[in-house]
Amino acid sequence: MNNPSLYFMGSMYILAGLAHFWKPKAYLKIMPPYIPYPLAMVYLSGVLEVLFGVLVMLPATQTIGAWGLIAVLVGVFPANIDMLVRYKGKKLWWKVGLWLRLPVQFWLIYWAWIFV
Repeated sequence: MNNPSLYFMGSMYILAGLAHFWKPKAYLKIMPPYIPYPLAMVYLSGVLEVLFGVLVMLPATQTIGAWGLIAVLVGVFPANIDMLVRYKGKKLWWKVGLWLRLPVQFWLIYWAWIFV
């Protein structure tokens, strides 16, 4: 039997990917200005999260799914930094959350790496 956290992780990415289609405007707001075709990229990243979330849960494609999730996480990391740098609001808790998001990203990469 596979590790239960594998199914939790896969489900988490499937739901996160679907959110790109439910609330694309929220993702457009955090898209760095240097990314071309922002709406297409929101949808593409959603498709990739769903796809790799499914693949990581299937024994035959687990490694492909894990590598795909790692690639997506590495690919969106610059956007997380961009969000932090561009944030001009006064909400301290939000700024702290943006800072905490960076090390969490490394932890998520490690979590996917376990299933490579």
